[in-house]
Amino acid sequence: MNLKINSIHFDADAKLEDYIQSKVTKMNKFYEGIVGAEIFLRLEKSSTQENKVTEIKLEIPGNDLFVKRKSKSFEEATNDAVDALTMQLKKFKEKQKGI
Repeated sequence: MNLKINSIHFDADAKLEDYIQSKVTKMNKFYEGIVGAEIFLRLEKSSTQENKVTEIKLEIPGNDLFVKRKSKSFEEATNDAVDALTMQLKKFKEKQKGI
């Protein structure tokens, strides 16, 4: 799987990038046809603590899946995004079997 991590308006440290990479690559267990993933990490200007945004675009043959999650930390936002993408992957896989 081709993985690209983009941090916007800040530099993500290697520990955060490794964490995100390990979480996203685990999705191969649910669907083996994943071509690649593009992850955007963004800090929003906000008065609340939930200002860390993780966006993941998952490239699969014939379709792209996208999810955006906001949380207090990038790790938590990534976990929420991966959970949501896992559900989308399972639904996509079920649709393919039905065809």
